[in-house]
Amino acid sequence: MSKVVAELKYSAEHEWVAVDGSGPVGIGISAVAADALGDIVYVDLPEVGSSVTAGETCGEVESTKSVSDLYAPVTGEVVAVNDDVVSDPALINSDPYGAGWLFKVAVTAEGPLLSAEEYAAANGGEL
Repeated sequence: MSKVVAELKYSAEHEWVAVDGSGPVGIGISAVAADALGDIVYVDLPEVGSSVTAGETCGEVESTKSVSDLYAPVTGEVVAVNDDVVSDPALINSDPYGAGWLFKVAVTAEGPLLSAEEYAAANGGEL
């Protein structure tokens, strides 16, 4: 069973959001999604300075199995992109909640987010 981190919030589309109230939030994809995708070989992320809107596509993740859209779980301005994951997309598979983070957003509004418990129950993850 894929790990779900209790301290994070999640979108129904499998993105996680690290909200600590002290500034921009980190965003990535859950281990549930990474495991379902298989070996991730390419990511297309929004550019720093661009705006993302909760629930809308903002990039894509490509694996050896498929291509999946990346959805913004929050609305705001992208303030950082993880260049390490762009050059080595396998980081998403090996450490989806750490080195595999995707981008950071200065949030103006949150989309509908699930607690870790709700996400795990809906997607077969393990807290």
